[in-house]
Amino acid sequence: MSHLMGSVFGMHNRENVEVFCYALSPNDGSEWRVRIQSEAEHFKDVSAMTSDMIARLINEDHIQILINLNGYTKGARNEIFALQPAPIQVSYMGFPGTTGANYIQYLVTDEFVSPTRFAHIYSEKLVHLPHCYFVNDYKQKNVDVLDPSCQPKRSAYGLPENKFIFACFNQLYKMDPEIFITWCNILKRVPNSALWLLRFPAAGEMRLRAYAAAQGVQPDQIIFTDVAMKNEHIRRSSLADLCLDTPLCNAHTTGTDVLWAGLPMVTLPLEKMATRVAGSLCLATGVGEEMIVNSMKEYEERAVYLALNRAKLEELKNKLKLSRLSCPLFDTSRWVKNLERSYFKMWNVHCSGQQPQHLKVVENDSEYPYDR
Repeated sequence: MSHLMGSVFGMHNRENVEVFCYALSPNDGSEWRVRIQSEAEHFKDVSAMTSDMIARLINEDHIQILINLNGYTKGARNEIFALQPAPIQVSYMGFPGTTGANYIQYLVTDEFVSPTRFAHIYSEKLVHLPHCYFVNDYKQKNVDVLDPSCQPKRSAYGLPENKFIFACFNQLYKMDPEIFITWCNILKRVPNSALWLLRFPAAGEMRLRAYAAAQGVQPDQIIFTDVAMKNEHIRRSSLADLCLDTPLCNAHTTGTDVLWAGLPMVTLPLEKMATRVAGSLCLATGVGEEMIVNSMKEYEERAVYLALNRAKLEELKNKLKLSRLSCPLFDTSRWVKNLERSYFKMWNVHCSGQQPQHLKVVENDSEYPYDR
């Protein structure tokens, strides 16, 4: 979260938005913590306080819109929100799904990830940001990885120079038998190909190798690599030829990593939020249509087609690389302005005495209510 949201807090327009950050974890001294602490207007370490004390502090700070960045993840303190210290409470980013909580009024998302036709899945009202709801900081923090002179070699990661490399850098728990069998089918249909995975966790390597062998995949077609630091991870992602996404729980941060590296992917959106994020990421690059499929059969066919039609794949890769510095996906300041627009929409609904309702944010300043 801190990698992705690093510059968000400092990018807010202080004439219109006053930012308070409440840190639920103690200071780890990391560059990410230091950066957010220095850029946020108000930064409060509340890690040693009880939940009721934190709720009281939030209320005394007169917070109007309180954002839950954790949801049901490690270290979350949802009981703070249950005490309802702010008039508007919003779920964003940390948990890709509904909270099911009646004390969270809104979920910040986008029209692809949470289409209105699936609104019944969510207890919250949907706030649709333009383009993609998923923010990142790569344009500010990871521009150096785009330097072609800094690209690593395949040999550094035990990757064969002459094979077509499919890659999936998601945690292994995101895989299920159906997608893994599909990957095995792809490997058997594409001559001289291999699948590059992460030891994430390492305990899964032996099982996946055995499962692939049982499907008739050759041992040298499955390659495992250790997890790496962020910059190295993004750089080495470009060594692959095509990323294969996991449908049941998509690449989220990993998806932005590979797209920033200029690596196209194949993704299959389903219904739930966590199954549609990669599709939204792809669309927000401006060249996403070719990366999104509608069925598992189409998934297999698209991956095989792109692997066997290298000119088509190179064309897609080049379009993706050219779009990185101008497309909405990586434009953090543009995203922050749209988030602010959503805040004012929520607040205006509240001030008018209406119940929370689905909201759509458009990039139109005449709709941007500055009256506070």
